[in-house]
Amino acid sequence: MFLPNKKITNLFLSLLLVLSLLLAPIKNIVWAEEVEEIDLVNLTIVHTNDIHGRVEGDDSIIGFPRLASYIKELKAENPNVLVIDAGDAIHGTTLVNLSQGEAMINLMNAVNYDAMAPGNHDFNYGYDRLVELSKIAEFPILAANVIPVEGEMELAEYVIKEIGGLKVGIFGLATEETVYKSHPKNTEGVNITDPIAKAKELVERLEVEEVDMIIAVCHLGLDEGSNPKSSDVAEQVEGIDLIIDGHSHTELLGGKLVGETLIVQTGNHLSNVGKVDVTFADGVLTSIEATLVTRAEMEEIAEDEEVKAIIDELKAANELILSEVIGRTNVRLVGEREVVRTAESNLGNLITDALLNISGADVALTNGGGIRDSIEIGDITKGDVLRVFPFGNYGVKIELTGADILAALEHGVKDYPATSGGFPHVAGMTYKIDPAAEVGNRVYDVYIQGQPLDVNKNYTLVTNDFMAAGGDGYTMFAGKKVLGEYPAFDEILANYISQLGEVNIGVEGRIIAEERPVEEPVEEVKEIVYIVKPGDVLWRIAEKFGTTWQRLAEYNKLKNPHLIFPNQKILIPVTN
Repeated sequence: MFLPNKKITNLFLSLLLVLSLLLAPIKNIVWAEEVEEIDLVNLTIVHTNDIHGRVEGDDSIIGFPRLASYIKELKAENPNVLVIDAGDAIHGTTLVNLSQGEAMINLMNAVNYDAMAPGNHDFNYGYDRLVELSKIAEFPILAANVIPVEGEMELAEYVIKEIGGLKVGIFGLATEETVYKSHPKNTEGVNITDPIAKAKELVERLEVEEVDMIIAVCHLGLDEGSNPKSSDVAEQVEGIDLIIDGHSHTELLGGKLVGETLIVQTGNHLSNVGKVDVTFADGVLTSIEATLVTRAEMEEIAEDEEVKAIIDELKAANELILSEVIGRTNVRLVGEREVVRTAESNLGNLITDALLNISGADVALTNGGGIRDSIEIGDITKGDVLRVFPFGNYGVKIELTGADILAALEHGVKDYPATSGGFPHVAGMTYKIDPAAEVGNRVYDVYIQGQPLDVNKNYTLVTNDFMAAGGDGYTMFAGKKVLGEYPAFDEILANYISQLGEVNIGVEGRIIAEERPVEEPVEEVKEIVYIVKPGDVLWRIAEKFGTTWQRLAEYNKLKNPHLIFPNQKILIPVTN
């Protein structure tokens, strides 16, 4: 339980009053009845973040049908419930991507969200589309620091929710990283300003409105590489009671207290739902307690049939969209497990080419385990691409050294020739594997953009978000500077195929497995200096040292080997 210092005095007085009533003797009962009762109000805040379109439940994901039932149960116990999302909700899976986020907004309407802040991936369809979606939403999309270059604010800055006789002020902040953690074109026409400065401004405005509680919904995160973090807002801005955070996919089991501000975050993908219980006494916030509700804890909660029906309808409607032809391939694009986890394939080449095309990176690298199907000769549909990439992973560009790239390749081929999900497919780069060499020393002849790999040089590399975070054991990628984030892999590949029209890609020798040539040992040559004596001839000197006059003539660069002089130096090569 958290008790804000600035409210302890009011709470203490309230507790004294309650104790005086409990301990009063019988003769004072009449006096006690004359004392005004304390008005206690309990508020429950349900929060989510970084759902990334994962609305269908399974053994590890709560899903929207179960979430909807959970919220209904809470409201049946206490009607004072707010439901808030901290961003990265409307993009990430085909189910929501095909409608450019409208499907997700409709589902959030059905669940009865009260507010959300946009995450960087909520801009993936472009800022204008986000504004369109805000008009479909039955709740405000709060983005106080997303300022149009021209014209008035198009997304709400804050909202005041009146609930249980209380006024709760809620404002939203987007991360400045959006300008490169979504495609740059997605934020054209807007400036994303300093979240801390904007937070100070909004707190002042809400205090003028005499709200009882201030909530900041932030997609800022707690990663050390982010600037500012949500904890920076908590440290530098007074007056915020609760920060509902996202972006860093951090699980905060009981929240994180920074000064007088409690920060909460659930992880990602609806593996947990956040719950914050707040108590007010006579309008004064007296306690706030955060918990995470896991998928296992929701096992007994039945799925809401209405929300489940909406998802089923979406899946049926999407089947029509998935049958849309986006291009044609004149070659079979090979994605079989036995191939993509052991060797170069033309499908792996196509995918990594698509990554280079969208990112402009020096190198593309992705894991064979992420490729889940082949595409047959003929027309290519959106459904074909989705079967190749069913996971919703998105592209990430990072900066790293040549040494990091070499370490990544060595890691990726350590199990060769056995199948491995981490087997690295590449573009912008070629490399060779020596199957006979020891693990950690198998990769050689690495070329990037036609030039030999320089282990000391900085390069840019595009991969998927799973590997960029260190997945599949690629720990050398984790924590690197992020230079860009891009749409889901299926979108990237589908758009690239549409650009090409026809696909004719083959296996090009980007990855070659052959033993490293054995280098012939170089003879170590030493010299003996011989001083010519009167009467010496070159053939006799050569005979003395076990060599030939021709070799001595060549080694000493003698113009006339038949003419040598006393005291002349003759160098005699000695081979060990």
